[in-house]
Amino acid sequence: MKAKRLEDLFNEDPDKDEIVFSGACHSCKKPVTVTARKIEEGFQVEGGAVYEPDVGSGRFFLKCDDCFRNNPTLTNYQPCEVYSRVVGYLRPVSQWNEGKQAEFALRKTFDKAVGA
Repeated sequence: MKAKRLEDLFNEDPDKDEIVFSGACHSCKKPVTVTARKIEEGFQVEGGAVYEPDVGSGRFFLKCDDCFRNNPTLTNYQPCEVYSRVVGYLRPVSQWNEGKQAEFALRKTFDKAVGA
């Protein structure tokens, strides 16, 4: 799965004027809120930076303004290889074709501990 651009996130809901991301800074662990707003020239982002390495995971990584100024690169990030069954055997999802990856993103998981 490819990371979505800010433009894609706004296009999903055309009535949306701003998107707010809240969490902890990936580098310093302090609370951070990043706001992205649509403006005539494009977008205005305040409060830090948002990194979205994998849309399928639903996770966003944030950096506060200070940490972003010191190092705009997301470090200490360990990508995880996900394996699943396709056509009878296990393969890394990243090696599947686009159609199978889209199908995988739509799958619902079952947690035996929670029950049906």
